Amino acid sequence: MTSDNETEQLNKLVHDARAPLNRISMNAELIKLVLENDMPKEKALDALDKIINNCQQCSESLQKITDSQ
Repeated sequence: MTSDNETEQLNKLVHDARAPLNRISMNAELIKLVLENDMPKEKALDALDKIINNCQQCSESLQKITDSQ
């Protein structure tokens, strides 16, 4: 059985993993708009860099969850 503190810590870790996933989704939508509307490719490249960075952040957050178990 988990304590309230453990549950709170787990909820924070899950939140920390979910936040970069939301940013990844938003940047993927931006890339889609760029490609559909012939916008400058630099916007797509910038969004891809953000996706890569957020994937790394998510991986780190998931590792923290694993380490806490």
